[in-house]
Amino acid sequence: MVQKKLTQDFTISFPSIKGIQSNKEYYVTMCPLKLLQTIFPKDTKDLPPELRAQRELNKNRVLPIKKYILENQDNYIFSSIAASIDREVDFETYGEDPIGRKIGTLCVPMDSNFVINDGQHRLAAIREALIEDPSIENETISVVFFIDAGLKNSQQMFADLNRYAVHPTKSLSILYDHRDPTARLATELATEVVVFKGMTEKAKSSISNRSRKLFTLSGIYQATKRFLQKKEGDEISEEEKELAIDFWNTVGKNMPDWIMAVNKKVTTSELRSDYIHAHGIALQALAIAGNSLIKKYPAAWKRSLTKIKQIDWSRENAILWEGRAMIGGSLNKSQKNVTLTANYIKTILDLPLDPNEEQVEASYVKGQNDFR
Repeated sequence: MVQKKLTQDFTISFPSIKGIQSNKEYYVTMCPLKLLQTIFPKDTKDLPPELRAQRELNKNRVLPIKKYILENQDNYIFSSIAASIDREVDFETYGEDPIGRKIGTLCVPMDSNFVINDGQHRLAAIREALIEDPSIENETISVVFFIDAGLKNSQQMFADLNRYAVHPTKSLSILYDHRDPTARLATELATEVVVFKGMTEKAKSSISNRSRKLFTLSGIYQATKRFLQKKEGDEISEEEKELAIDFWNTVGKNMPDWIMAVNKKVTTSELRSDYIHAHGIALQALAIAGNSLIKKYPAAWKRSLTKIKQIDWSRENAILWEGRAMIGGSLNKSQKNVTLTANYIKTILDLPLDPNEEQVEASYVKGQNDFR
């Protein structure tokens, strides 16, 4: 009995705000990053799923979050961690008035178990970031504590917290991302390039049949990354930015159907229905070919690029596009099909294929011959 009382007398205290959800109390506190390492279990990977309250930690997700913290220490931001406490707690209020009764100190028994309901990857990344830079240990993150004496409730919390979670579309993420130089450039291209201006869907990563848009911001982003051969986060020089604007404007001048869409002489839905060039696969393929073209003809690439006017982009041209950009009459956006489409454009531009492109092309030709 004495030991039990001693255990209960030792507590961890958090300044907190009390709230009510579904007739149950919960508490919001600001927790120092260094304390997260102490109160939350480090690893539950050896437990079977039915005995955990979270999905298994995906280490591939942790590294980018850690990098984000360390590279943006002046302006990183995190949403709250949600966690459960498996013991009864005391809440000592700061006053008796309506506001004072909601603000106080949450006292949690020292032998309590803290279970993460949402935020385990943020927690793991914070742990790793603290190892590399302990100076952030006194910064805080908001934690929402629920009182839960049973694992079933914690598992249900995880299911409920993720049930209606919807990630923003790729296009919207690019539009709002001011850190990634390629994202900033893609947004600028959408307003600076004649055929992109007013024709770019910036909120969605797909285009509805009724939309007047012809391109998606995510499609422009991916294609421009390929054109400049950049990885996410890579810096982009002013010269590279100007080259990208110049390239896409030149491509647009040599795509009569795009110009007709800009001038409202043809509907974008018709182009999407009938032509390969109205889809992201064409943007990426043009970007790949364009990169090679500028490397080979740095002073004369614009003149050479006029040859793309020769291309019959019609989906009815099945002899050309079936197996290259389409599978069974439907567009296929796989890496293989992007490469095959780029290969054809490079052939039109009298450009050699690199070894990987030659291998993909040889496999395609063999498959076509076998089919015949």
